[in-house]
Amino acid sequence: QVQLVESGGGLVQPGGSLRLSCDASGFFFPDYTMNWFRQAPGKERELVATISSTGYSTNYADFVKGRFTISRDNAKKTVYLQMNSLEPADTAVYYCNAVLRIAGISYWGQGTQVTVSS
Repeated sequence: QVQLVESGGGLVQPGGSLRLSCDASGFFFPDYTMNWFRQAPGKERELVATISSTGYSTNYADFVKGRFTISRDNAKKTVYLQMNSLEPADTAVYYCNAVLRIAGISYWGQGTQVTVSS
């Protein structure tokens, strides 16, 4: 059974930090590109960051460059999103996504809420 389980969300003040984790099971994690998406109330889901299967390549949305860092541990089957200098505009539900593009496979987690507020 495929599972992606996000954790680490919560309430943080502006300027603060959070580290999200996504634990994967039920598929061969090292083969998959991993993404973090987010969706704020009333807005479409948007891509935040991507990391290649090996972890050697990363990409970020312009609105998080320099503040967020995506990483992965293939031995632990976990992907992380370190979020620094958080802003109220970062408030959203954050989703973990696993993609095996060559096979057209995409898995999603249930999401974790991040709220940035004073």
